[in-house]
Amino acid sequence: MPAATMKKSSKTDGARKKRSATASRSTAEEMASRQREISVSEFFAKNRHLLGFDNPRKALLTTVKEAVDNALDACEEAGILPDIRVELLQLEETRFKVTIADNGPGIVRRQIENIFGKLLYGSKFHRMKMSRGQQGIGISAAGMYGLMTTGQPVLIVSKTGRKKPAHRVVLKMDTARNRAEVIEDAEIGDDVAGFTEGHGTRVTIDLEGRYQKGRASVDEYLEQTAIANPHASFVYVTPTNEVIEFPRAVDELPPESREIKPHPKGIELGTLIQMLERTERTQLGAFFKEDFCRVGPKVAKEICRKAELTDRTWVKQVGHADAERLFKAIDGVKIMAPPTDCLVPIGTKAMLAGLLKEVKAEFFAASTRPAAVYRGNPFLIEVGIAYGGQLPADDLGRVIRFANRVPLLYQQSACCAFKAMVETGWKNYGLQQARGALPTGPIVVMIHMASTWVPFTSESKEAIADYDEIRKEMKLALKECGRKLGTYLRRRQRMRRETERRNVFARYIGEIAMACERMTGRPASKTHEALAEIASVKTAEADQQLDDEGNVVDDGGRLANDDDVIILDPADDGRASAGSDEDGLLFSQGSRSTTETRKKRKKKVSGRRSVKRS
Repeated sequence: MPAATMKKSSKTDGARKKRSATASRSTAEEMASRQREISVSEFFAKNRHLLGFDNPRKALLTTVKEAVDNALDACEEAGILPDIRVELLQLEETRFKVTIADNGPGIVRRQIENIFGKLLYGSKFHRMKMSRGQQGIGISAAGMYGLMTTGQPVLIVSKTGRKKPAHRVVLKMDTARNRAEVIEDAEIGDDVAGFTEGHGTRVTIDLEGRYQKGRASVDEYLEQTAIANPHASFVYVTPTNEVIEFPRAVDELPPESREIKPHPKGIELGTLIQMLERTERTQLGAFFKEDFCRVGPKVAKEICRKAELTDRTWVKQVGHADAERLFKAIDGVKIMAPPTDCLVPIGTKAMLAGLLKEVKAEFFAASTRPAAVYRGNPFLIEVGIAYGGQLPADDLGRVIRFANRVPLLYQQSACCAFKAMVETGWKNYGLQQARGALPTGPIVVMIHMASTWVPFTSESKEAIADYDEIRKEMKLALKECGRKLGTYLRRRQRMRRETERRNVFARYIGEIAMACERMTGRPASKTHEALAEIASVKTAEADQQLDDEGNVVDDGGRLANDDDVIILDPADDGRASAGSDEDGLLFSQGSRSTTETRKKRKKKVSGRRSVKRS
């Protein structure tokens, strides 16, 4: 190295050492004095994208979604048929006033601050039963977002009974302490409250947002919510003062879900150890029977025996090695599947009704899987598909995702439902599909997961986490519906071929009859009738007949007696359906036309949305 370079390098090193020596260094005591607890609301205020408030359009949807989910849960838990009103009032170009009112049981006065002004506060986190809300974040986070973007507090009006006063509370969240500050608190009269049934809740939030129709919009969310919740009635007032109504389709509430204990299959070793440490039971047998579901005395004894313990072993004496043996023994014992009364599935009938109401297709099928378990949480998968009709034939198929009856509109590619859809081999069922993509064709697939705890990928609850157990059940349900679709498409292809054969016969029957008359002297009309009858017998499958439920009338067909399949005339546009469709398929008149069938089903499946202009 040259002398000049060495001299320069030594000067640089000396200067660096001098600066580092003179620089002030923090001691352990000084660093400890700067450490403090972080409030959960303060954390989410800086990371609001985790809650779904990362852009104005999505923030508007998330606010409506959280409020509507809370309203539906409250009404169902109180045994009330939900009547929900959603109003979006545009104050400025990017400022909106969102108001959601329901006819639920209301909120007692002392709980209003906790529910709307504190994050991670609720009644559903520790209960193992199906519900829309889980974490106690949603509606309070919406109020926090509105306060941050507009500076305006949240307005809550609640009434719990006809003879009880209505409370009007205005509050804002103190993010540093994760608590609410009440600005105004007053009792108001019934004429001001506006609750015709004597009870309910109304929430008003001012926020910065952007309204846009189309996919992943407030309009689509409410439309899909109406499909999955036919027992609810919605009135939606858009920012353009357009009133859209989603009437109630059924007048019965879904069955009430029951709270259950964890299921031993699928729990993790750490969870088992924590349960052993926290249990109030003194012996292992009682621990398994009382703290788990589907575990009786016989199963408890078998688990303990395989772990080289007894059902009378004291819980306090169970060490880490014993817990590991118990954990392995659980996997080796046959245990009944978890009870399904903790889940409230939509049901194949309601899924078919919802798809039939909103999707203009010709073939509908649905499937519900038995309950399964992941990490000790029972879950159930439902799938419905719609094919053909007026759906676009050249586009990729559409996937509609639900979790506990709530539509999932964002992060589709990260969702387990989307991955299960892509991994299903739709080519086996007559559809085109590129590698790693959705099938191409006129198809809409509805996937619903009902669970006591849905594993979302984030706090914004936009996609289901990719667990192997969940994806397996989704693929099995998709394949079951796919087999029904494949049967229908193969049958339609056979009908097309038979129709072509009949057309060939019909083209030459006249010439053959005339030639036979010239050769034999037999009248051509009789020969023509005989040959036409033979052609009809040989191509009988070309005649399609539908019953009054839209099902195929065919004793030999697989779909004839399937209650989870509906087939409509694809050529039905309000006229008589007898004749042939664009594929040349013939449909016989039967005792009832398909047009009458569709009218009857529309009466049975009421609730088509109506639009009013104000």
